[in-house]
Amino acid sequence: MRESILKLDNRLQLCGKFVRENSILADVGTDHAYLPVWLCQNKRIAQAIAVDINPLPLESGKKTIVRYGLENCIETRLSDGLSAIRKNEINDIVIAGMGGELIAEIIRKTEWLRNPAYHLILQPMTKAELLRDYLYRNGFSIQEEQCTCADRKLYTVMSVYYTGLFSEFTEIQKYYGAINPKQSAYNYEYLIKTANALLKKGKGMLSADPDSVEGKQQVRFAEQIFAYAEKGGIL
Repeated sequence: MRESILKLDNRLQLCGKFVRENSILADVGTDHAYLPVWLCQNKRIAQAIAVDINPLPLESGKKTIVRYGLENCIETRLSDGLSAIRKNEINDIVIAGMGGELIAEIIRKTEWLRNPAYHLILQPMTKAELLRDYLYRNGFSIQEEQCTCADRKLYTVMSVYYTGLFSEFTEIQKYYGAINPKQSAYNYEYLIKTANALLKKGKGMLSADPDSVEGKQQVRFAEQIFAYAEKGGIL
């Protein structure tokens, strides 16, 4: 007996919101395959390839797919990033639930992503600033970025396309990206959280060394992001 419609948490729902309708999706780091199952159930996508680097999570994903009767819609593959995906198989790619550095590395290793036909939906769990830095320096454009809350934690999700244009950006911009604090309370809260983390880090450095250049910079960045959030996206 097939189960009813799957429910997603806010983090995965936001990822799903950015996926283009009728696309063919690669879900990288799929784990239980909840996202592609939900997208297929709601007829948002035509097909999906659910990939994971580890066999056990991928087996869990297969069980979810069978449980909801979606074997004809979703294929599973054991893959390190996108290494087992061919460039003509998909057009939307979700890379979620891992650190920003690892997401950047997956993109770096996949040369064929340097094409505006592909839509990347990226959800870094940590080090979002390092992911944004990589994107800005390598011809990718963050066209939209939204935040949400799941299990009392704040997350950001980026909608990204390759343009080939290398963005000029200030060092502080990699900490707030395309997040507009006026668009939602979660966006505002995420920025405040980011600023508080920078402030704590900077004060810690200055406590150890009052002349720390990096410590002073972290505190200055924190103050600017506080101002950016309070002024509704204006520095």
